[in-house]
Amino acid sequence: MKIAAIQMVSGTRLDDNLAAAARLLAEAARQECELAVLPEFFCLMGRADTDKLAIREPAAGGRIQTFLVEQARALGIWVVGGTLPLAAGDAEHVRNTSLAFSPRGECVARYDKIHLFRFDHGDERRDEARVIEPGLTPVAFDLPDRAGRRWRIGMSVCYDLRFPELYRDLHADVLLVPSAFTHVTGEAHWEVLLRARAIENLAYVVAPAQGGLHENGRRTWGHSMVIDPWGTVLAERSVEGEGLAVAMLDAGRLAQVRQQLPALEHRVL
Repeated sequence: MKIAAIQMVSGTRLDDNLAAAARLLAEAARQECELAVLPEFFCLMGRADTDKLAIREPAAGGRIQTFLVEQARALGIWVVGGTLPLAAGDAEHVRNTSLAFSPRGECVARYDKIHLFRFDHGDERRDEARVIEPGLTPVAFDLPDRAGRRWRIGMSVCYDLRFPELYRDLHADVLLVPSAFTHVTGEAHWEVLLRARAIENLAYVVAPAQGGLHENGRRTWGHSMVIDPWGTVLAERSVEGEGLAVAMLDAGRLAQVRQQLPALEHRVL
């Protein structure tokens, strides 16, 4: 199954971000990808964290979700909408939500980011809990590809990457990690964490990311990539700016690695 991890440098205007996402999704379809995954908050990187509140949507419906449905249908591919802000339990918070859509435009899975990022690096401070309400439940879904194989797709978002117990719970063939890693943490930890999650779960990892200098002054690490179950980087967007990391996921390779090194069967704890 051919897949695309989409890299963006989302800005402060929803219209511009949706146009960029449409352009990149169309390129993924042109390259005959069956699954395309957008990065975290592909729809908006606001000037303030509270800007998310203005574009939050109900659990079903809304402009961003309609866009994702229409893109999946028009292109005939599976689309995972990175993340977008959905309504939370109060007016001051949103859920940071990843939605998966089938080629028919059906929403087949919803995952609300569980682990919320807090970081203090001198002049760069972030605390997602001020605006985001955490999710509670790990989520995976089945994706039948065009050849009739079924892939178990595990969902996660950005900071979740630092919590390996989440990925153990997913029992997935493919792990999705749409992200907006800071440049500082990404440079230090992004690739090593992604490769570790692939190796320890004997799974493919698909990690689309925000990557570049945003209008709001924030700089994200990028380096969107796809990694195989042996920890080999199959594709990487190694430069800043929008683009695709495209790779082929091989079910035979997945089965071979799991047979040669059946570590998942050897778990004790």
